[in-house]
Amino acid sequence: MLIKPRLILGASLIAFGLPLASADSLTQARRIHDRLTGTPPSADVLQQMADLIDNNPADGDKLAAELALQDADFYNVTLKNFVAPWTNEEQTVFTPLNDYTATVIGIIRDNVDFREVLSGDIIYTGANSPAYDNSNNAHYQALEELGPVQGNLADPAILQEKLQSDITGLDSAATAGVMTTRAAARAFLIDGTNRAMFRFTLINYLCTDLEPLKDNSRIPDHVHQDVSRSPGGDSRIYLNSCVGCHAGMDGMMGAFAHYNLDYNKDGDGNVIEDSARLEYTPNEIQAKFLINENNFKPGFVTTDDSWINYWRKGQNALLGWATPTPAGVSLDSKGHAYGNGAKALGRELANSEAFAQCQVKKAFQTVCLREPVNAADRGAVETITGDFKNGYQMKQVFRDVAAYCKGN
Repeated sequence: MLIKPRLILGASLIAFGLPLASADSLTQARRIHDRLTGTPPSADVLQQMADLIDNNPADGDKLAAELALQDADFYNVTLKNFVAPWTNEEQTVFTPLNDYTATVIGIIRDNVDFREVLSGDIIYTGANSPAYDNSNNAHYQALEELGPVQGNLADPAILQEKLQSDITGLDSAATAGVMTTRAAARAFLIDGTNRAMFRFTLINYLCTDLEPLKDNSRIPDHVHQDVSRSPGGDSRIYLNSCVGCHAGMDGMMGAFAHYNLDYNKDGDGNVIEDSARLEYTPNEIQAKFLINENNFKPGFVTTDDSWINYWRKGQNALLGWATPTPAGVSLDSKGHAYGNGAKALGRELANSEAFAQCQVKKAFQTVCLREPVNAADRGAVETITGDFKNGYQMKQVFRDVAAYCKGN
């Protein structure tokens, strides 16, 4: 996997005797290009970018960033490294290209509404052999091995948008963007109870883990049977700690009731990778939802793929849930959202304010190489988030963030 080191612009400026606080248009152009692609621009491109900055006082920095975004390294390197950690529990960039990563790259490249990443009947595949296979990652590994020319992810003729239902055979109503890709299933639907899929979707797309969302005031009627109400013989642990996460999380877990990673094991008990595939059973609840039922017999029993979002009320209303509700999502008399299946849940999450803010914050960290640290940074993130919500185009976010972090 190709990972190019980021250029340290500050050191370069110091080496050439240029002060960081008064960077001219050439320096600003170089910084924009370096941050977006990880590589320096050619002399011609650098001059074109600098001219755009000089000749367009209002938005020259954004026009320069748009020119930098035409560089293939933005897709082949920056975006690949940006997305790769979302595809595995270890959150490491050192993972092969896969259908999850390729799909996010394609959605960004083609200016697809980014909310589709959690609900769309969409997948990106390469124009290469071997063909996509539900049981292995050989198609994407071969694409990556073609290198940045023949396997150029910036080229629509090489990385192509398809209907996920056509490529994988999954019913269109059961597709939920990257959540129903093979890579996501391999990482987050293996064994367990499918809670990992929900947790890592929160981490990757709402920029929060379960602990900050803990709310002991939520209704606990959907907490599953496998959760002990007296862990270690002490019911206070459940009441003061466990229920705060499970009341909200388990309410939404039904969305994944029909999904599983189906695979075979070798003699040592390891997954045989060429056997691992997403399994969808529309007429059957996966057995993993019924495990450890004796931990608390009166607990919630999953009978279908319905879910309810209790976090629309209480402290987690601050996540900014959409009103009116997105397609496939309704509100009960108490203001809790409910629906059926992963597609509807994906829409509920992707239409939240937290989703929009999260994408901008991640792009800011990637391009500016820091967290938003002051009022100016936070103001820029707020403005860029507002603009992002007008079309949900991530390429625009990268452009605007790079323009902001170009220096003065």
